[in-house]
Amino acid sequence: MAEEVDVTGLCQDMFSKMAMYLTGELTATSEDYKLLENMNKLTSLKYLEMKDIAVNISRNLKDLNQESGVLQPYLDQITLNEEQVAALEQAAYKWDAYSKKL
Repeated sequence: MAEEVDVTGLCQDMFSKMAMYLTGELTATSEDYKLLENMNKLTSLKYLEMKDIAVNISRNLKDLNQESGVLQPYLDQITLNEEQVAALEQAAYKWDAYSKKL
């Protein structure tokens, strides 16, 4: 017969190599989960920053709306003055045209 095979030694070698393989797979999976955890933490921080920015923008918009409400009467007066100036200008043109006919 050929050399007698050491079945126990081969089984131990196989189990040892299988254990190294499974340890590698579990380590890779564990590292993937750690990476996902870190990414989730960073994403959470980014969302908090974005929330703070949105709150500041909202506050600034409210302030601007209040200020524009305070300025609105003045803006309306400017619009009215502009309309009156345009009407006066038209009257001046008509007066000029009339005086040229005389």
